This record gives sequence, structure tokens and C-alpha cells, in this order.
Amino acid sequence: MSEQGYTIPTQIQAQAIPVVLAGKDLLAAAQTGTGKTAGFTLPLLDILNKKGAGKTVRCLILVPTRELAAQVQESVRTYGKYKPLRSITVFGGVNINPQIQELRRGVDIVVATPGRLLDHVQQKTIDLRHVEILVLDEADRMLDMGFIHDIRRIIGLLPKQRQNLMFSATFPEEIRKLAGTFMQHPQLVEVARRNTPAELVAQVQHPVDQSRKKDLLAHLVKTNNWQQVLVFTKTKRGANRLAEALEKSGIEADAIHGNKSQPQRTRVLKRFKDNELQVLVATDIAARGIDIDELPHVVNFDLPHVPEDYVHRIGRTGRAGSSGEAVSLVCHDDRSLMAAIEKLMGRKVESRVIAGFEQSGGGSYRPAQEQPRHNARPQRPQHRPHHQRRADNANKNPNRPSQPPQRPHHAPAPLPGPVSRPTGTPAPAHRPKQVDQRSQGQMQYPRSISRG
Repeated sequence: MSEQGYTIPTQIQAQAIPVVLAGKDLLAAAQTGTGKTAGFTLPLLDILNKKGAGKTVRCLILVPTRELAAQVQESVRTYGKYKPLRSITVFGGVNINPQIQELRRGVDIVVATPGRLLDHVQQKTIDLRHVEILVLDEADRMLDMGFIHDIRRIIGLLPKQRQNLMFSATFPEEIRKLAGTFMQHPQLVEVARRNTPAELVAQVQHPVDQSRKKDLLAHLVKTNNWQQVLVFTKTKRGANRLAEALEKSGIEADAIHGNKSQPQRTRVLKRFKDNELQVLVATDIAARGIDIDELPHVVNFDLPHVPEDYVHRIGRTGRAGSSGEAVSLVCHDDRSLMAAIEKLMGRKVESRVIAGFEQSGGGSYRPAQEQPRHNARPQRPQHRPHHQRRADNANKNPNRPSQPPQRPHHAPAPLPGPVSRPTGTPAPAHRPKQVDQRSQGQMQYPRSISRG
């Protein structure tokens, strides 16, 4: 710890570490960037080291993303530098064979994402029957990403007697309900009010039209000479487009998201950490686990639809006692999202207009029933019966021969009568009276009626 420059524990570390060392289950909620990873890594290393290194998996740490897995693994190796314990990261997007070989050699700690861990379980390349400590990190995010069923399946594979730790930046009620299904009288450690960002993060919002967000972002980066700017977008395609636009404006930028391979993501993230990239554009999922000391700027190019995600985003800056700035670009359609964020945090975010990028008044919100219908599609004419359409066409074209009226659908069908052979049309209404030849001993039949 002294090599890393740590002398005084953070609040979450001071309260969580004694509970973990006592062998109790723990629910720990803390602001992002307050050192909660060390809050469980340090004590579990001490507990496992008392028994020495082994060949079986004794500690399982579940995380939602590959980047967070790599970050936790780095902390385990850093803090356990002088301990004989072995650890491994298990996540998708890379070849599974090196992981299998490492597991066969024997490890004490596995840091894994749920999907790839279940792949190993299915292939019987990992044994979870000896796990003594289970850690769920960023548990709320794992639930948001749909890992709840995978988590329950994994928990079912573990021994009944074990220690359970849940660490997260936020603890909604759903997390507490999940904890009640497998934790034994957990201790709750909550060093700050739920869903609140770090106090050292200065927050500001800039009103701007959606069409001018890219120009405003480039203006802010160039004018203020920002370095190491982490920008959040809602979609992967949006991240790529924004990075390309910034590159065209002369700003060194790249994107990181789920569509990129793990080697690509690792390479881009390393460039950003080494200050080779001025701007890194990321989606929420890919940004989990980005841990950069003294990251100065976080920009919400698109506001998140889930207010809690805002807390996670701006928690990338202002970490471990350092200051930071969180900037949000807010268009007309973002106002309701910002209002929800402010309600969650219990505070207002300062609004500051940038000269030359003032918001126009043409996009103000209107209720759905009052939306203008200038571009509404013309209504299609009502359906009319076929015989009425033919009558209308006859009136438009007087030279066209008239058609016989159509029989209403409820009228009885006419009796069969003689049919003229050339055209198949009904015979004239005034036809000569037929001679009754029954008295002559021979019945005459119309051509259209068969004798049989």
C-alpha cells in the first residue's frame, strides 16, 4: 500500500474492511471513485493468504464488463504483489483456450463476467465447489444489463456456506431484494446518500440545439485546451460518428464500444490513459471499468435515459480526492431527462449558455395532441362499393356503354335461363314464348341445362 502512496483509507474502506475481515456478509454503497474496489480487494487477499496458495478457486469476483474485470484484476495483482496467490480474468471477446490452460494450472481468485464464466461451467473447465468468498461488483449495472438469471444460476453452483459481498455505486431496491435471496444478515455500509455524485465534481449544463452539439463540443475542447476528455453517447454508431467528426476538426479522438474486439478496446483505452488520445468517445457499458487517475473532464453528449447512469458517468472524474468537471450538452428534447437527473440528485445543475451556440426557440416541447400537422399524410378516400365506382366512371365517360346493374348481395340468385353462346351474356328480356312440347311426349331443355 505504501508503494502506491496510500496512507489514509477512504470512508468506504474504513467501514467495509473490518466487516469483511470479520467474515460477515456485506452490502456496501459508495460514490463512484471513492476506492470501493480496494475496499474488498485488500481484506479478501488477507483472508485467502492465511491459508496460502492453492489449486482450487476460492474467491469469485463477478463484474458486468471486460474493462471492469481488467481493472479489478489489476488491483488484485497490485495489492497482492507480495502474496503467493494466483488470479485470472475470465471474459468474452477473446480466445477461451488460454483461460482454460491457466485454470488447469490452478488459481485462487477468478475475476469474471457472467457469460464467459458460464461458458467454462458448460465445458467443465472450472470448478466452483470450493468458493469461499463471492463478490458482486457493480451489482446494479449487472441487473440493468440482464445478468440477473446468470447470477442466480452461478450462485446455485456455489457452496451454501460462503461469504457474500456486494459493492456498487448505487443500491436500488431491486438490489436489496436480490441480496435477501442469498445473503445471511448482511451489514449495510453506505458512506453517502444513494445516487449522489462525488462532491468534488463540478457540474454544468450547456443549452444547445441538437444539430450543433458536435460543433459546441469541438469548440469547448479547443478553446479550453482540454486533455483527456471522456465523452458519452447513447449508441455505438453515434460514438463512431462523433469520433470521426472530432478527427475532421483536428482533435485526436477515437471510440470504444461493444462492437469493437477486445484487443481494439484495450489498445484504444491504453492510448487514452497514456495521453495519446485527446478525446475518448464511449457508450455506458464500455465505459464501466475505465479507471484513470485525475481524469479532468467528462462530457454527456447524450443524456442517459436512466438517471442513475448519470451518476456512474460523472463518477469517472473526481476520483480518490481529485477534482473534476462534468459537462452536459442539453437540447430541447433532453430537458425532461435533465429534470429527472436533478430530481434524483436533489440538486440543480448550473445552466450556462455559450456565446454563439444559443439555443433556438423553434423546438420547444408541445404535448402530443398539440403537435403541428404540416407534414401529416393526406387521408385516404373512404372505400366505396364496386358498383358505385363503376357508375361514377360511367357518368364521367358518357360514350362508354352502360353496364348492367349489380345484384345486391342479399338478393336471390335468378333462375337459370337461356344463354347466348357467342358472349355468354344473358338472353334478351323479351324473347319469344317457348312452346310447351310436353304434350307431344318430348321435353325441350335449354342448352345450358344438362339432362342428367
